[in-house]
Amino acid sequence: MPVPSLDELSLLHERVCKAVGEPRRIQILYALDARPHNVSELAEALGLPQSTVSRHLTILRQSSLVVAQRSGSSITYSLADGGIIEVLDRMRRVLRDALSRQPSLVG
Repeated sequence: MPVPSLDELSLLHERVCKAVGEPRRIQILYALDARPHNVSELAEALGLPQSTVSRHLTILRQSSLVVAQRSGSSITYSLADGGIIEVLDRMRRVLRDALSRQPSLVG
């Protein structure tokens, strides 16, 4: 695979890496992988205030990782592309493996 351009990497970092750089947003993505949710359901499932969940969903939507579907007065959120979960799973495996090779980095 060729070396990505600086423009591509900048866009990727600006849009996606910053969005998944916050653990609560990753939890939201995993919750949405199970099924679509509204803000109240996500807040209850994650034990977070609705305002916090709404703020995180805004960032995830702006990053095109999450889409919103309005039905009457309710908005349901779902993953824009389930492939993000595969990426997150792979990233977690790589990081766990790296940490297991360098125990001094853990706790």
